[in-house]
Amino acid sequence: MREPGPDHPITIETSHRRVRIIVAGAVIVESGAALVLREASYGPVYYLPRADARWEYFTLSARSSHCPYKGEASYYTLTVGDTVRADAVWSYEAPFPSVSEIKDHLAFYPDRVDAIEVG
Repeated sequence: MREPGPDHPITIETSHRRVRIIVAGAVIVESGAALVLREASYGPVYYLPRADARWEYFTLSARSSHCPYKGEASYYTLTVGDTVRADAVWSYEAPFPSVSEIKDHLAFYPDRVDAIEVG
C-alpha cells in the first residue's frame, strides 16, 4: 500500500453537478452525489454511488486489478440490448484508507460508454 503524497497526489471532492452515464441510449447511472477523484497527472474521474446505478445493465466481470494507491478493483460489463461494453466499469470494494470515500462508488471508462454527461 502506498500513500498519496507530493510525488503522487490524490484528492477526492464532492461534485456539485449532476452526472449521467449513457450507453446505447439508456441512462446507466444518474447521480447528484458524485465524487471527483484527481490523481497525479491523470484526468479527473467521476465516481458515482452504487445506489444510483441501474443494476439490470451490470454484470460482474472476472477481471480485477491492483492499484498501489487505491487497492483491488473489480470490474463490470455493461449490456444494453445487443450492446455489450466489456469491463467498462470499475469499483474498489475495500479501498485503502487514504481513499476510503470511493467505497460503494463506480467509475467508468469514457471510451467504453457513449457519454459521461456532467450538467
